[in-house]
Amino acid sequence: MKLLMLGGTEFVGRAITEEALDRGWEVTVFHRGHHAPPPGTSALHGDRTAPGGLDALAEGEWDLVVDTWGGAPTAVRDSARLLRDRVGRYAYVSSRSVYAYPAPAGLDEQGPLVEGSPDAESIAYAEDKRGGELAALDAFGDRALLVRAGLILGPYENVGRLPWWLNRTARGGPVLAPGPRELPLQYIDVRDLARWTLDAAAAGHGGAYNMASPAGHATMGSLLDACAGTTGGRAELRWTDPDLIQQAGVQPWTELPIWIPAGEAHDYMAGGDVSKALAVGLTCRPVEETVADTWAWLQSLGGVAPQRSDRPAPGIDAEREAALLGL
Repeated sequence: MKLLMLGGTEFVGRAITEEALDRGWEVTVFHRGHHAPPPGTSALHGDRTAPGGLDALAEGEWDLVVDTWGGAPTAVRDSARLLRDRVGRYAYVSSRSVYAYPAPAGLDEQGPLVEGSPDAESIAYAEDKRGGELAALDAFGDRALLVRAGLILGPYENVGRLPWWLNRTARGGPVLAPGPRELPLQYIDVRDLARWTLDAAAAGHGGAYNMASPAGHATMGSLLDACAGTTGGRAELRWTDPDLIQQAGVQPWTELPIWIPAGEAHDYMAGGDVSKALAVGLTCRPVEETVADTWAWLQSLGGVAPQRSDRPAPGIDAEREAALLGL
């Protein structure tokens, strides 16, 4: 297989690129040149937001293109139109954020969606991703695979959620653990996403698929237990009632990454139906493996994970955490 990876130097794109290389595929990475792609790839340079930015893609044929773009849908539109007669299939890594909020637990791919347009400039994350989906569909039709990812964790994470918990438990001492322990989580290890995406595209699957672990594949307890154990066992998890946390004004998801208390938002973020993807081969590794491998990667960087410039670094201030714990 010949893969054209649009991006491919960070997080999701890098994981997909490495998975393709492991399969012996021929991989071309199209990127801006800010980060080195994995060894073994061919590189083409361009900026999709600049005039003439796709010139390097004017020639060439590939079996598959994978696109993780999350900005203005026009970038997906222009690349898909340029490539549609020279590429077999187009896999667009979208997001479960394209579903209209609120959405009940158990929602499948037929749920109501936000508005979007392939011709739009950047509006907001959900609308941008939906516009990207429509751009891929407009150009490739049933040759377009829409991978609607939920929360993505694993090595190379540049959003900071799991790295924050790992570094926090590594520091040891009392840790504010947002309860309840049995709160179900739904996420996808980036490598499981990569493997499934390439498998599904190679098998000729098209259309939309929710891409996350089954709801409850892990819990807040199993995740933080794995973090504490992996980082040396010096952390004392102090499970705290979610009502007390929210009454103190602590923000779920941002100040306490990954955690969303039970309710409407949790149903939306952690209750998606993934049976369609499971039926065509999705498998999810244990949370302990995701945590251990992310910690090993983080240590290789000296404990400091890369951080996307368009996303605020997550995590609660140490003094505020201590005050909430009565320390």
